[in-house]
Amino acid sequence: MKFARGSLSLWLLCLVKWTSAATVFFPVILTWSNSTVAGVSRPAISMNGQFPGPPLRINQGDNVEFLVDNRCPFNTTIHFHGIEQLGTPWSDGVPGVSQRSIKSNTSFLYKWTATEYGAYWYHAHHRGALEDGLYGPIYITPAPSVEKPFSLITTDPAQLAAIILAESVTSPVLLSEWRVLTSEEIWAAEIASGTDSFCANALLINGKGSITCLPRADIDALTTSVQKRSLGDDLRLTDMACFPPNITETIFNFPHNYAAIPPAMFEGCIPSQGPQEIFTVNAAQEYISWDLTSAAGLLELTFSIDEHDMWVYAIDGRYIEPRKVNAVTIPNSNRYSVLIPLTQPAADYSVRMVSASINQILNTTAIMRYQGASQLTGPSKPWIQINNQPATEDTVFLDETLVVPFPALVPSTNIAQTFFLHVKQIGTAYRWRLGNTSYGLELEEAQPLLFNQNSIPSDLVIRTKNNTWIDLILQTDTLLQPPHPIHKHSNKHFIIGQGNGTFNWASVAGAVRDVPDSFNLQTPQYRDTFHMPPAVTGLTWMAIRYHVVNPGAFLMHCHIQVHQSGGMILAMLDGVDVWPTIPPDYSIAAGF
Repeated sequence: MKFARGSLSLWLLCLVKWTSAATVFFPVILTWSNSTVAGVSRPAISMNGQFPGPPLRINQGDNVEFLVDNRCPFNTTIHFHGIEQLGTPWSDGVPGVSQRSIKSNTSFLYKWTATEYGAYWYHAHHRGALEDGLYGPIYITPAPSVEKPFSLITTDPAQLAAIILAESVTSPVLLSEWRVLTSEEIWAAEIASGTDSFCANALLINGKGSITCLPRADIDALTTSVQKRSLGDDLRLTDMACFPPNITETIFNFPHNYAAIPPAMFEGCIPSQGPQEIFTVNAAQEYISWDLTSAAGLLELTFSIDEHDMWVYAIDGRYIEPRKVNAVTIPNSNRYSVLIPLTQPAADYSVRMVSASINQILNTTAIMRYQGASQLTGPSKPWIQINNQPATEDTVFLDETLVVPFPALVPSTNIAQTFFLHVKQIGTAYRWRLGNTSYGLELEEAQPLLFNQNSIPSDLVIRTKNNTWIDLILQTDTLLQPPHPIHKHSNKHFIIGQGNGTFNWASVAGAVRDVPDSFNLQTPQYRDTFHMPPAVTGLTWMAIRYHVVNPGAFLMHCHIQVHQSGGMILAMLDGVDVWPTIPPDYSIAAGF
């Protein structure tokens, strides 16, 4: 097997005591049956009989053997989101790219090494099955030699000990939404109606929540000024507090058949009662740590705990200089690790999660209960409203422009290739592109690119050489674009710039000379997913930079599931000059 390890990944690898690495075997049985979620029964995927899936907790440097036994009546794959798959591109879990899909009543063994530390997650990567419940959390305990940023919070030895203890037992908190229609019902309805399905029915915290229907007067009163500008004078939010399906008619002339839209896709709210998550905490511990993981297929989510501050100390599995906030907005698929000081009187405090997406007002709550709290405590005071507006003048939302990685990494300025990628809908409201054209769902059944670099049309692929630096310029071409959460598989990337209007330069270097305030090349965020600036009243762009260090076939795509299914995908053949040799166990001839 021939591949070169880049300097950033090698730096991390050197921190790991490989001699003590364990092999962790993690078997998962997938089944498809009626499940009651948010108080409504519909078919869903269970993992080992549960939803969400069981947590995978390992140590940095461990070798993972993740066995998928697919007993669902359809094909599937599992992707390990944010795991770089250094030297194991055949375990990235993408049908038509790194493997053939796992057929019903067959199994597949993924093998990879936990080279990095922090919070990650696994999820379906076949058609829209993520929205049917196939996801679960991953946590990789940092190696002892990894430097931690907690002295930037406090230098008090007792406080530091409490923080380190809290992180050592950190808990995943899975944040998502739920739809009463299955992913295949949604896809069929999009085709029949010609609409882009952008409404959810409920929000879930650790799989628990309810469907709440707001009164018409409340919906109208809560509609924000930004939403009103998009709606214009003739439209208003539906009874699901969502944009109506015809909102794009003033900009696009796409064909529609609104009569084919099923109930509960845009409107027809029917309330239901599901369970509520309760987190019990012990004030004697002083701090707790939660890994807020967005498993949402559709909406950005804002998370807050009444009357409590949060220290955001890691994003996408990697430490940052801690930021003290009251609320954090989490794009689809991101992970924000937070420390919560347990400083309030023993009581129940509402844990609030609301939609941060312009297209819908939606909310849910959980309870953070102090041990010894009286059940008769009064309501707690919120930091946020259900329409994602601050509830007080003192509410502090996380400002992404102030986030600095810890320790900071500086990307190279020696750029080998620059690719310009255009984001827009093509031909119909539910078909999207990321680049030259739309990436069809049928390509999931193509011979995997890892085995045949020419198995899909060339205008859906970019090719790079190993140990080179690549710039990707993403440009919205039309208005009414949400903040698309763009995820790159394999290694993380730097978010080096973003702005309004059209990117009119031939390279980042040229843009830096003209609009230097739009770029950060000294302390840029280092992420596996980052959202583009929304294009509400004008076009926007974003520039990302990455180092090719892991030869193989990967993807970059929008993590809004219906946009991914609709073709907002680009295949990336990284390191074509030192293409990896596929182990015999993963060869096509071996059945994979």
